[in-house]
Amino acid sequence: MKIQQTLITITLVLLAAVAGWWGRELISPTANTDGDVAPLRGDGPCPDGSQPVYWKAPMDPTYTRDGPGKSPMGMDLVPECASRETDSRDNAIKIDPATVQNIGVRTTRVERRDLSRSVRAVGRIAYDERRVTHAHTKVQGWVEKLFVDFVGQQVRQGQPLLEIYSPELVATQEELLLAAKYRDATQASPFDDVRGGGESLFIATKRRLALWDIPDRDIDRLLESGEVKRTLTLYAPASGVITHLGVRSGMAVEPHLNLYTIADLSRVWVIADVYEYELPWLSLGQSASIELAYLRGEPMQGELTYIAPFLDPKTRTIEVRLELDNSDGKLKPDMFGSVVIQGTPHPDVLVVPSEAVIRSGTRTVAIVALGAGRFEPRNIQLGLETADGWIEVREGLRENEEIVVSGQFLIDSESNFQEVVRKLRADRARENAVGMEGEREPEADEVLIESSQSIHSSMEEE
Repeated sequence: MKIQQTLITITLVLLAAVAGWWGRELISPTANTDGDVAPLRGDGPCPDGSQPVYWKAPMDPTYTRDGPGKSPMGMDLVPECASRETDSRDNAIKIDPATVQNIGVRTTRVERRDLSRSVRAVGRIAYDERRVTHAHTKVQGWVEKLFVDFVGQQVRQGQPLLEIYSPELVATQEELLLAAKYRDATQASPFDDVRGGGESLFIATKRRLALWDIPDRDIDRLLESGEVKRTLTLYAPASGVITHLGVRSGMAVEPHLNLYTIADLSRVWVIADVYEYELPWLSLGQSASIELAYLRGEPMQGELTYIAPFLDPKTRTIEVRLELDNSDGKLKPDMFGSVVIQGTPHPDVLVVPSEAVIRSGTRTVAIVALGAGRFEPRNIQLGLETADGWIEVREGLRENEEIVVSGQFLIDSESNFQEVVRKLRADRARENAVGMEGEREPEADEVLIESSQSIHSSMEEE
């Protein structure tokens, strides 16, 4: 009888243990995929009655816990509800409408339009280097008379500049007169060699004077009059303005000495420096204008004829050149003016406002509005930028997508913060999973086996 009572008691204890195990399984919370415990919904602190995603310190958002408690500062943790949980997209976040209104979020759509830009720079009037001429003498001598004697004087092509006395020139003139007499004297000779010798000597002496830039009219006058000129007259090789005077009266001159520099100012250059980012808007043949400070409201039209193939290493700019007509002489070398070059238009380009772009130094981001308070930070690749605030988007956005143009910095910060929180929680979940592997709770079958063994041990003792 006592044995039966003992068996009944043990059986009741065993059944109570098994029922307790099953009951704990039924009332225990369900584990989620991340290893965290998913609390029951309906009685949570969130507005919809759901449980919060996590709890955070009110003064330190980086301090998070899975349940309520105290922060290191002794303050109660506040719930972070699912209304700000991440969207199905990896980087998307959700912000409640009140917050969106408080931070002043404004949006606009990505669109296509023709981009154009006017490149502005400071221009400097310069001489057209192809219209600059130097005047040299080809004989050695001394200046006896100076006809053009100051810088800035206007000269015409063929105008006398100075007279030079040259002993070599005098000797050559006398040789020409003798060669002319010898040629005339040998014309009646019956020998061809004699006649040819006289003619050759005359031609060679005459050619020597021509190579010294003695005009044909002076040579003809010498042959007609038989009078040797003591000086040589140097004539202006081109029309223009004297910009350099390298000779004075009585001065000894040589062939290598630059006596005059003459610049034709009927056409001038305008030199301007532009920055690297403005180069895509420039091409040869574009129309341009320059406005001078003393001629306000009278822009002069020109053409872009040169873009330097290298940069200035000090200023990191590129020299460009315009050519302008200056027949009226209003443009003076070394004047400064405002240059405007009409850039090449780029049609049908995908663009966004420049205020919609966030440049962090390592990446370029635009915030895409997905609707219903959801936003997605997206990396983009930019292209050309206009002066009126439009930027070409080459990659990352599509036409008609809605992007944020105001308040995007706060949204980007919120996205970065939530990404950090997700990584911290994932790391914590992995650590908890690793720690629980060594503290695995016994299964129900193991409890039954241990209970059975205890019963048999008790019966054997009795």
